[in-house]
Amino acid sequence: MPQTVSNARPTQPSPKGGVGSRQLSLFEFWPDKLFYAPVALYWAWLACRHGGLATLTAANPRIFTGGLVGESKSAVLALAGLKARAAIAPWGLFQAGPHGVGHALSAMQRAGLRFPVVVKPDVGCNGVGVRRVDNEAALAHVVGQFRPGVKLMVQKLLTEPLEAGVFYVRSPGAARGRITSLTYKETPFVVGDGQRTLRELVMADPRMGLLPHLYLPRWGSQADEILPKGVKKTLVFAGNHCKGAVFRDGRADITPELEKAMETILGDIPDFHFGRVDLKAPSVAALRRGEGLQLIEINGVGSEAIHIWDKNTTLREAYKAQFWHYRQAFLIGRQNRKAGWKSAGAFKMLWAWLHQKRLSAHYPPND
Repeated sequence: MPQTVSNARPTQPSPKGGVGSRQLSLFEFWPDKLFYAPVALYWAWLACRHGGLATLTAANPRIFTGGLVGESKSAVLALAGLKARAAIAPWGLFQAGPHGVGHALSAMQRAGLRFPVVVKPDVGCNGVGVRRVDNEAALAHVVGQFRPGVKLMVQKLLTEPLEAGVFYVRSPGAARGRITSLTYKETPFVVGDGQRTLRELVMADPRMGLLPHLYLPRWGSQADEILPKGVKKTLVFAGNHCKGAVFRDGRADITPELEKAMETILGDIPDFHFGRVDLKAPSVAALRRGEGLQLIEINGVGSEAIHIWDKNTTLREAYKAQFWHYRQAFLIGRQNRKAGWKSAGAFKMLWAWLHQKRLSAHYPPND
């Protein structure tokens, strides 16, 4: 039988139907316009109460638009102090173009990186354009798929088995923040039996068979080739739900030790109050102890508490989490504005969204 990876804490039976009762939540893959319509209405209400649509961008005042849209990933990581920097996967920045490969190799050398690495757009979201690169030839191929002048990041490929998204909220003036969400990201894969094609293995899986449009297009003709017996084929590289990664609610594993470790890291990023950190760790036990954490990205007010995409989350729970987090973003933004910080402004938000949309339209598919 095809298998999906399970790096995360084993799922426990729940009163919502028990393990195996369903493979997808009711709303997990609703169209964005449908799921986010109530969120947009609530955002508009918050804007009326707290001084405008852009108020929440002041929640992280040192980040462009507060990290809502169009922010530079490298610029956010560059804010890190020495303590935070030690926990961030080494990275470099370069531009695509005729000399892009040379620039990338120079950036790798400065950051002390060796193949394999990850190459991704400096501005973007949802894993678009994120690619694993194993050698210089592959680097040339990937860089050549981006338009000249596009800023790209090259980053260490982390091999720790556990990937998670940790949401952090800290009120201005508070001594410490807190973790409000913890989500494990599982990478789907199949194992060949020497008889069935990749397509057949995917369609035979209880969950993946419901979502073949997420997994099969990127494989092209390879989807109809028989997968040799025992060969493992990982179907998703980037840990993004919309690209096919499986998210599991890990809030039961939030510990004082983990919160202390995250406070040490995020407290070393000036005026960072609200957002999600994507990281890797050696194991669930190490994560609970706050040990061995390696950060991939730091996302601002445009991020969400992704435990809502666990298949056992109800629609009511999902909206409760969304509304609570957006309310906190507006409250923090309002406090920061009273302290003298400025929000991005509606026109800058619109420009940033259009700019990111234009860039993303020309990015290559992710792995």
